[in-house]
Amino acid sequence: MPFAVTQTTDTLMTQAPVMLITGAARRVGAAIATALHASGARIALHARQSVAEAEGLAAQLNAVRADSAAVLTADLLDTSRITPLVADVVARFGRLDGLVCNASSFFPTPLGQIGEADWHDLVGSNFKAPLFLAQAAAPHLRAAGGCIINITDIHAERPLAGYPLYAAAKGALLTLTRALAIELAPDVRVNAVAPGPILWPEDGQFDVAERQAIVQHTLLKRAGTPEDIARTVRFLMLDAPYITGQVINVDGGRSAHLAT
Repeated sequence: MPFAVTQTTDTLMTQAPVMLITGAARRVGAAIATALHASGARIALHARQSVAEAEGLAAQLNAVRADSAAVLTADLLDTSRITPLVADVVARFGRLDGLVCNASSFFPTPLGQIGEADWHDLVGSNFKAPLFLAQAAAPHLRAAGGCIINITDIHAERPLAGYPLYAAAKGALLTLTRALAIELAPDVRVNAVAPGPILWPEDGQFDVAERQAIVQHTLLKRAGTPEDIARTVRFLMLDAPYITGQVINVDGGRSAHLAT
């Protein structure tokens, strides 16, 4: 059964589920944090560089329910920081019920130009960190009957030209999702959400024409929103007790007919 979201004031702060969300300061991560908090959860907001934004979000959440959100900083590319991060969450909140691995790097790596730094960043953020986070969180999640949600990408299964290393890393995360579902069963459910065109990169990787072409290849002929991802994460986390080892594509139907 999914963990209960307690609504009474007296028990909320000790019994409400606790969610650790990586990359939670902005964009999709912030939307996920807001949605889970609105459902009654306490939120551990992980950030690496966007600390000011994370603190602002925590202030907003704590204004709704006092002491229901906290900011934790860590460079997830340094695996020695991961176990202390999880321990900090448990020390602050007394438990850990859910892990959302959202933090991710995304940039092109044309074949012939891939370097060790690219490997370290893309594989580290999209595969290595989620693996070690799951390993560190597993004892606490087992105790809580908890859940892991990995944010993958539709290009994990249909690689995007020019992004072979990113696609491979997300593909590894997708396989890891299914492997963890086996390893952690029956105590912990593990699923993935694969976004399609939701938010465009802020560094201008796709021009207007490219964006329009991508949207036209969705069945719904529009881009999605961070809230579309957040609602799906909330469903899998709180309302899907018999779903594990699965990936849900949230892409407006783009992957239904996408060849590449």
